[in-house]
Formats: sequence, C-alpha cells, structure tokens
Amino acid sequence: MECVVLAGGMGTRLRSVVAELPKCLAPVAGRPFLAWLLDDLRGAGFDHIILSLGYRHEVVEDWVATLPERDSITFVVEKEPLGTGGGVRLALEQAREERVFVLNGDTYFGVDFRAMQSFHQQSGAKATLALKPMRDFDRYGEVLCDEDGSVTSFREKQPCAAGLINGGIYLLRRDALRAMPERFSLEKDYFEPLAAAGALAGFRSDGYFIDIGIPEDYARAQRDFASGAWRPYPFDALLLDRDGVINVLRPGDYVKTLDEFVFCEGALEALRLLNPLFRRIVIVSNQRGVGRGLMSEADLEAIHAWMCGRIRDAGGRIDRIYVCTATDDADPRRKPNTGMIDEVRADFPDIDPQRSLLAGDSASDLLFAKRVGIPAVRITESENLLTFAQRLTQAAR
Repeated sequence: MECVVLAGGMGTRLRSVVAELPKCLAPVAGRPFLAWLLDDLRGAGFDHIILSLGYRHEVVEDWVATLPERDSITFVVEKEPLGTGGGVRLALEQAREERVFVLNGDTYFGVDFRAMQSFHQQSGAKATLALKPMRDFDRYGEVLCDEDGSVTSFREKQPCAAGLINGGIYLLRRDALRAMPERFSLEKDYFEPLAAAGALAGFRSDGYFIDIGIPEDYARAQRDFASGAWRPYPFDALLLDRDGVINVLRPGDYVKTLDEFVFCEGALEALRLLNPLFRRIVIVSNQRGVGRGLMSEADLEAIHAWMCGRIRDAGGRIDRIYVCTATDDADPRRKPNTGMIDEVRADFPDIDPQRSLLAGDSASDLLFAKRVGIPAVRITESENLLTFAQRLTQAAR
C-alpha cells in the first residue's frame, strides 16, 4: 500500500508548548509524533510513504535520513502554501499505485486500512473518508451519511451531541486531482462537490483518535502515548527464525532457489494474523549456504524479495530481515551468539524485550532468545506458526 502524509504544518497553536519545529516533529512521549505515525503505517503494510512538506522541511528530511526505512520515504516540498488540496495534488504526482491513502501528519486515527480499502472498492465511490463517531464536540464539523455509507453533506463547526467527524484519512485515485487548480481546498473544492454528486463514501471506525493541533490535545497525547492507551498493537516486536518456521526446512541442505522455497503449512495465514499484533516483525536467520558458496547473496535477496511479496499479498508483513552467512560457529552474529540483535536494536532502539517474542524451531533459537532477554516459543510440526498465531490472537482479545 501507498500513502501521502501531509506534514508541512507550522503548529502555530502549539507555539506555547513546542519549540520552532514542524508540527509533525512535535515530541510526544519522547519521540517525534511522526515516528509514531510511521510505525503504524509500516505495521499496516505501507511500503511507500510520500511526505508532503513545507515549513522547515529540511528538519524533517534530516530526521528521516536517520531512519532505517528511509529508502521507502519520498519527499515533496511546497515552495509556497498550496492549500490542503494543492499539497495533495503535488504529492500524488509521486505515487505509483492506482489508489493512494492520504493522512494528516498531526493526527493519529486507528483505522484498519485494508478494510477501508475493501469498503472503498465495494462502494464504487470516487473517494472515501475515514469517519470517527464522537460525542459532545464543537471543534470539528459534522459529516452526514446515508444508510449505505455515502456522504451526503458537511456541517460547519458547531456544538454537537453525537455525530461523525472527518478523521483526516482519505483514499483517492492517483489521478483524482489532476484536473484541479494548483491551489485549492481538498475539503471545500473537492469533497463537498463529490458528496453532492453521491460519489463520496464514508468509512466508519471507532479506533483511537487524537489531533495534536491544540495544547490541550497535545497534552492528552503525551499521557496516552506514554501509557500505551493509544497502542494498536498488543505486543512490541516479533523475531522469527526462517527455515522451519516460515518455510519448510530442507534437512542437510539449504533453500538455494525459489523452486526450493516452500511455505510451511499455514504460515501465510499465520503472518496475516500476527500482523496486527506486533509493532515490528523481523526475521533473524542463519544462512550458512551463502558462506559455503552454495548460493550467492543475490540469490538470497531474490528469495527474500519473493517471499516478502507473497506475505504482503496474504495480508502479512516482514519489516526487516537480518541474516548471518558466516560458516564459523564462533562468529558473533551467528545464532545463538547475539550479534544480530545488536543490529536489530540499532535499527529499532525503542523495542521493548519484555513485550516481544521470538519464534524459532531449534535449541539454538531458544538459547539466542534467552541470551538477549526475549521470551521465546518453539515452533514444531504440532505447534506450527499458525497454531501459535491463533493462540496469541485469542490471548490478545
């Protein structure tokens, strides 16, 4: 999936509590707000994120340059304010997929993106808004819908006992705004005419919602993110061995080609179930076949690219893959030695070991987990990855 994040705001109303930073980098519970947002997007399966920047864009670009996933992020910079619509139109020029999500960089809304995508396709609408049910509000305008989910109209901000608000997440066609002028309002000039034409859908979600644009809600975000009240993931990181866990083990041999790679029974379904449970999912795998010259690093990368594609197609994800190709058991990176976890922690320093798990099929995996302080489960034929995922899903409810 692909999305645009509107992250060019100045945060004028936060000046009393935030220094001269772009609003998207306002610190929340010790991290830039954008870091929390990017975590959620990667966890949801977005592999290309377009940041629409403006105010102090260099600061955001410098921060993104420090991220391990920086290669999946594209920048678009407004040289002058183009309005909410103009900024989106400019960013969509960098999109690669037919349909693209658009999000506000100062808002977190816990939406099931794949469910919203499915709803959008079934509705036949030209665009879909994510709507949040809310009570006793006057800060937001109300969005009115008919019974089939079509947006019929918008009401200006006024006291409202109960209703739906625009949650700041949209799904559009990549070419939806090409006929629009360079500078325009997405809400007024595009969404309102679509609603009048019956071509705008509303996807309801009761997920956690916060807009940090005012000091009161910014303070609430600090409390909620520090306590975990916002968190969409019951667990933090899942470390997976590969052979014997994701793909069928080849006793005495290695998976050297795509033809030799066979997913374990239920593995793709398991990774779909595990996707919403863990903020990070990474593979830590010994791959001595490369070190022994039975395959090349390019062969291994091709296998992993194909594997990750199949996993994404099934609704799962792998955030990063770490391998040790050394043949020497004394190599510090070869499990059960702990060198690979140092790389994981360097890329993801906020991982909480006590909220994480390792799933492996060997004594070496379990010893590795013990040495790095992460609870572990052993994958066997009777307790395969799917059985593990089903049990964990039930426990998380």
